[in-house]
Amino acid sequence: MKVLVIDNEPNLRTAIKALLQAFCPEIKTIEEADGVKSGLQKIKAFQPDIVLLDVEMDDGSGFDLMKQVVNPGFQLIFVTAHNKYAIEAFQFSAIDYLLKPVDPDALQISIQKAAVNMRNSNLQQQVQILLQQLAGIQNHERKIVLKDIENTYFIKVSDILYCEADGTYTKFYFVNNNPILVSKNLKEYEAILEPLGFLRTHHSFLANLEKIKMYDKSDGGALILEGGKSIPVSQRKKEFVMQVLERR
Repeated sequence: MKVLVIDNEPNLRTAIKALLQAFCPEIKTIEEADGVKSGLQKIKAFQPDIVLLDVEMDDGSGFDLMKQVVNPGFQLIFVTAHNKYAIEAFQFSAIDYLLKPVDPDALQISIQKAAVNMRNSNLQQQVQILLQQLAGIQNHERKIVLKDIENTYFIKVSDILYCEADGTYTKFYFVNNNPILVSKNLKEYEAILEPLGFLRTHHSFLANLEKIKMYDKSDGGALILEGGKSIPVSQRKKEFVMQVLERR
């Protein structure tokens, strides 16, 4: 495998190269670039399998670079300082990222995942969703990338009916489509979706507020959603759920 490291800090490029050489024996060639312009030139000339891309550089951002890449033929891993806004965008788009300073174990896992996904042809769509998230488009137009064992799905957030915990997995339900089981827990999706109008009604359920049709007080309390689906409201969350619904 061929890896390209794009970062404006020479010391960080050197450190990442050393980690790759020490912990990732499957990598045969490593090249580097120091910014957007040189990075684009290297991508064209080097044809890397994996690109490790810094978010903030002297002549622009990693996002600026990706806007100029047509039909990327590589796996992408962003490298960033702790930027909450950027990290939320990575989570929406399911694009992998590493936090600075780069942890050797995390780097090794990311490279292994990239190797497994080498035939993935969805990167351009994932980058588009990433850029839309960063641009702060309207909630009802936002998309999220969901992956199950076999497929990658590009889902409008407004099409999600509710999410249900299934052990350490999360199952997404929709009005007109089959459920999708994703290998991330419900708490992770609560952090992503709550700012977009989703409500944790129960330790196992996260509901789209726009899909709630009524509150049923019988049998301990439940929410009736679009399509007639009912999901429970826990005793502990009942007062909070009622307050949120009354403010709508």
